[in-house]
Amino acid sequence: MKPAQDSRTALLFLLPLLLTVLIFIAAPVAGTIVESFFRDVTFLPRRFLGVDNFRSLLADRSFHQSVRFTLLFTFASVPLEVALGLIFALVLNRPLPGRGLLRAAVLVPWAIPAAVSGRTFELIYNYSYGLANYLVLTLGVSEAPVNWLGSSYGAFASLVIADAWRTTPFVAIILLAGLSAIPDELYDQATIDGATGLQQFARVTLPLLKPVLTVALLFRTIDALRVFDVAYVITGGGPGGSTNALSLYGYQYFLSGDFGYGSAISVVLFALALILSIFYVRLSGFGRVLT
Repeated sequence: MKPAQDSRTALLFLLPLLLTVLIFIAAPVAGTIVESFFRDVTFLPRRFLGVDNFRSLLADRSFHQSVRFTLLFTFASVPLEVALGLIFALVLNRPLPGRGLLRAAVLVPWAIPAAVSGRTFELIYNYSYGLANYLVLTLGVSEAPVNWLGSSYGAFASLVIADAWRTTPFVAIILLAGLSAIPDELYDQATIDGATGLQQFARVTLPLLKPVLTVALLFRTIDALRVFDVAYVITGGGPGGSTNALSLYGYQYFLSGDFGYGSAISVVLFALALILSIFYVRLSGFGRVLT
């Protein structure tokens, strides 16, 4: 078969995937970008504004607060989840009794719907009858109940913990798949050479796990940047808008009928996710690994 025929055959097989990406990803993204240049408010005439929506964002203090929270939440939750996920993956990769049952149990938090887990943690943090305050009072850590969601720092930490509980299993499963692909012969040879467990982890496990680790970081970073459900259910963006994530802030404008301004917020969120994704790939050298 000639190279030209090979190319046409490959394109034919890729066509369904390309059409799916075009219809369900590229077209909505392009439509949102176009919409961000218009004033599109319910019951008002649609009018082209150029970059006025983005100029308004620059002067919007609530928008600045949303960007700050979203970035801080991402940089706090993602490293925590990856570190915990790596620990769980290393433990579950060992020949333990009932390992299959343990692997299934780890997936339970990830299988629970986000709204349900968010509501559960909202009850845990409840000032009057929450489990968190029950433990604090029982253990004598505090003499009075703690208003976990009543301060910006407490609400931020509560969201990070809730998100880490739900999404760490996702990271653990990805990393466990990477660990399972590392040949046991490499560890046997390292043991013969006198390498300690820590040396084997640093010189065998981490280098070979680097591509999978990068994928986990990418997935979790993008997911953390567009956090919505946890903040919506547990804090609703409060107190005082301190946990109002970008996705939640944009949703509020869509809900009020201001589709142009909400689209501008979505475009900024998309740009942040794209920039951080490129940064991860370049920093990790993942592109060179693929080639």
